[in-house]
Parts: sequence; C-alpha cells; structure tokens
Amino acid sequence: MVSNPRIAIVGAGLGGLMLARMLYLKNVPFLIFERDESVSQRPQGGMLDLHVETGQYALRLGGLFETFEQLARYEDQGLRLFDQHGTLLLEKADAASGDRPEIDRGQLRELLLESIPDDTLRWSHTLREAERQDDGYTELHFDNGLKQRFELVVGADGAWSKVRALVSATQPAFSGLTLHELSIPDADARYPEVSQRVGRGMLIAKGKRQTIFAQRNANAHIRVYAALHRQTNPQATKTKADLLHEFKDWDASLLQLLHVADEPVRPWPVHVLPIGHRWERRDGVTLLGDAAHLMPPAGEGANLALRDAVDLADALLDDQDWKAAVRAHERVMFERAALAAAEADRMMMVDSVDENLELMKQHLGAEA
Repeated sequence: MVSNPRIAIVGAGLGGLMLARMLYLKNVPFLIFERDESVSQRPQGGMLDLHVETGQYALRLGGLFETFEQLARYEDQGLRLFDQHGTLLLEKADAASGDRPEIDRGQLRELLLESIPDDTLRWSHTLREAERQDDGYTELHFDNGLKQRFELVVGADGAWSKVRALVSATQPAFSGLTLHELSIPDADARYPEVSQRVGRGMLIAKGKRQTIFAQRNANAHIRVYAALHRQTNPQATKTKADLLHEFKDWDASLLQLLHVADEPVRPWPVHVLPIGHRWERRDGVTLLGDAAHLMPPAGEGANLALRDAVDLADALLDDQDWKAAVRAHERVMFERAALAAAEADRMMMVDSVDENLELMKQHLGAEA
C-alpha cells in the first residue's frame, strides 16, 4: 500500500478484531471502537464450529491457530437429529474425526482481543452517526461527544450497523423465527441422563414449526434453544412454563432439556438481510460480517466474518490501489455470502422434519 489510510473499525466482534489483528501484524495503524464498556459486559453466545476454508484459514493467517487449538474441542463435533417423538433419525457419532472443531464464542473473542495492543481499542464508544464529507473522509459521531475523521471506515458493527447507512438503505427484517435460550450449567454432574442425550456436540429435535437445539459448550455447560417458527411478533417474550406449554406434545426425554434448564429465558429473534445483499461502490467505507450479510444462525456467520476480515486486510495492503482492491474484495465477498445465506436459509427456516432430515444428510455428506 503506497500510503496507509487512516482506518477506523467500528465494532469489536470477531470480524472487527480479526481485521485489527491482521492490520497490527502489517504495522498498519488503526483504531477500533466498541460500544461495550468491557469484554465481560454482555454474554457472547454459544459455541462455534470453525471451518477450514473460512474461520480456520483466517486464524492461520493471523498466526493464532496454535493458540486456537489449545482451546478447540475436536471431540464435540457430534450431531444427533430427533423427531418430536424422541426417535433418533440421524447421528454423527465419530465426532473427534471431523475437521470443524468447536470453540465457545467468548473464548475466541478473548483470544483475538489478546492478540492486539490495548491502546488500539476504545471501549464505551457507541456510534451515533457516520457522516460522509466533501473531501472523501468520514466523520464518526459517538454518544460520548467524540467526533473523529477517517479515510476508511469499516463497519463491523453487526446486525444493526450504523455504518451500513452510508452504503445501503436496507435494514434487517424479522425472519419469523425466534430462538429462546436457556442454560444447563455443569450438566455432566447435575443431569447425566440429559448430558448423555445431548452427546458430544449438538442435539437437534424437529417438529412442525418447532425445534429444540441443545449444544455442548466448554466445562459441561449445555445451552438449550427452543425455536418457534412463523412468529409474527419479534418482541414476544416467553417463560419456561410458556415454552413447556408450546412443546407439550413432545416426548418427555426432549422436554427434560427444558425442565432442568435454568431461567431466565433469553429470546433471540432472528433478523436477516436479503440473500445477495450488496451495495454500489463507495470509496472509504466498507462492511464485513453481519453488517454486510446478516443471515440465519446456521454455522456460517462467524466463519464468514473472519474470512471477510483477512481478505479485506489483504486488499488494504495492495501496493497499487487499495481502493480498487477493496472494491474487488467486496465483489468476492458478495458472491460468497450469497451462497452461504441461501444455504443458511434452507437449514434454519425449514420447519418440515422430512425436509430437515434430507438437508442434514446432505450437510453431513458435504463434510465427509
């Protein structure tokens, strides 16, 4: 790169931190702004399986793969698919032989945070507005009163990105799917039967317009998600009693996952951007991760954010024309994300047991 642009990364999620790591390795100056007050302010969600061609690829380029492997759980790649009557329809039992090891999202975020200097990250900076100026710079306005100008702003600020407004008027839409999250701490010791039922990895149970997911996290912590399809109100809240009533016709062995889980219930309404979301050229502003291509949570979002980040870093280091290189990177990102979003939509939004079984067979066949 002939002259380094003054770079701001908005959002210290996985994608923003991965980009920061890559820029740091290449001695490219940047600042990263995060609305949270600290790393522990908000729960980071459940486990992630990192894919060879996206998440693992990014960690290798960032020099972080060996550290990742110290935390990765190859033994937790199993999968069991049931119907609502408790019948086992499909099982991937040889978990440790797969190439998509699991890691808790919080663990991965902390790994990335530790890989960049503390003085490059500004906590407690909530972006209020990003404003393009006549000289090509973008001025960021934060709720704490700070205003700062940058030659390049990267929106890594998630589903409700404020940076996105500079390149696209499109806003996420409610998909009709809501995941209601509960937790079972220390499941192996407290509820060995439930733990055995989940197995080493993930349990999925499908009924019409209803799904139960259970995933094994680190330290024998199991997260349970009771998913309701075709909902009309993304703001609706449920108690555990509500969920047990919704799933009252299900097999007792599956309902046990809800019975033993701790409250409160945390709702996660699933919002999405249109499949194939893209924007026209806009020098000095780009997006990555959920800000660019928000899709249903089917294992691709975090992986794509990590890959977006390392590819964008490569584009910024182009020694001819970094602006043209960023535009070329966006075109590749658009195509890759559109394919992943279409697959995620098929995997998460279908509410037919037969269709889901067929999709899971195809998915496991593709992994083999």
